Amino acid sequence: MTEHETFPRAGFIRRLAAMIYDILVATAVGMCAALVAIVVLVILLENNVLDKQGIEHSHEVIQASALYKTLIQIWVGGWVLGFFVWFWRNGGQTIGMRAWRLRLFSTTEHPLTYSRALWRTICSLGGLGTLLVLIDVNNKLSLQDRLAKTEMLVLSKEANHHRNWGSV
Repeated sequence: MTEHETFPRAGFIRRLAAMIYDILVATAVGMCAALVAIVVLVILLENNVLDKQGIEHSHEVIQASALYKTLIQIWVGGWVLGFFVWFWRNGGQTIGMRAWRLRLFSTTEHPLTYSRALWRTICSLGGLGTLLVLIDVNNKLSLQDRLAKTEMLVLSKEANHHRNWGSV
């Protein structure tokens, strides 16, 4: 039995609280990513690297272009997705999970890879997969936990400190 097997699995309320916290952080990440994309587009449009299509103001060009709006959405989505994947792969905790003493562990002998973290994100269905915890009260596994072979555990205060991650 490994040391992390002594921690209980997280229930729905604690997961929901961490998700709300992470939504706020992910929104900030998305806003910063959008700002960068829009500034780059404006610079390219104002310096005639990209065609303004006869429109005077750059912001109007961006608003009128389905391509530019789609590119911005893909860029922002990639950064938000990367936020979750990177934190889950590197330490097993997002900022919200850390605040609520939750940590993601692999239920296999293999560590959580970037591809499994990405798969877990996709399987979460935008957080809806967590509703399965309400139905599966004995195992407390969400849809993304089952499909990505992970589990969300509640750490002790001592185990939640970054210096102890190697032992957890």
